[in-house]
Amino acid sequence: MIQEKSIDTLKNFLASAKENFSSSIDSVDLDACKKAAELILAAQANGGRIHVTGIGKPGHVAAYAASLLSSTGNPAAFLHGTEAVHGSCGQLVAGDVVIAISNSGETVELKATVNAIHNNGCKVIAVTGNPDSWLSKNSECTLLAGVSEEGGPLNRAPRNSVNAEMLILEALSVVLQVEKDWDPEKYVRCHPGGKLGELRENEK
Repeated sequence: MIQEKSIDTLKNFLASAKENFSSSIDSVDLDACKKAAELILAAQANGGRIHVTGIGKPGHVAAYAASLLSSTGNPAAFLHGTEAVHGSCGQLVAGDVVIAISNSGETVELKATVNAIHNNGCKVIAVTGNPDSWLSKNSECTLLAGVSEEGGPLNRAPRNSVNAEMLILEALSVVLQVEKDWDPEKYVRCHPGGKLGELRENEK
């Protein structure tokens, strides 16, 4: 049987998630989103591509962001946060842009990856909860995704910070989608299966 304290902890988490997500929405820096989009569009105009990377849970956010960007008019590739310094930087070409995600912005493994990214002639967009972090200072642009707490037991496992990271990257994807004039026909061309494809067939 579930303990009462577990339900109380759940309630506390939901309250924390609501407060932090609302704060994340209110604190989205529109100018930073514009700058990040301009960096990406400029790179694409010269044949450059987008990559997204992170360590640990942010690595999973990176995979989602790469998939979301790809499905909305901006092909992106996931760059493994640690494999990058063991050969995977080979997927980079000078002029590419890499979105690097780290809540603290101080993760040792990601520092090595960011250095390798720069050594390969690519630019970095930071997604971090710490604007004064190493990652922020070593990036061309910072998208802030800060939270006051993670919200779960021990206040350590990434929960609220993941929500904030996903929100800011989704916001960036909206700007880029509009800039690419990604209309319903183009969108469904990438989604021929499932309900999206089915709806498109019914419209014919």
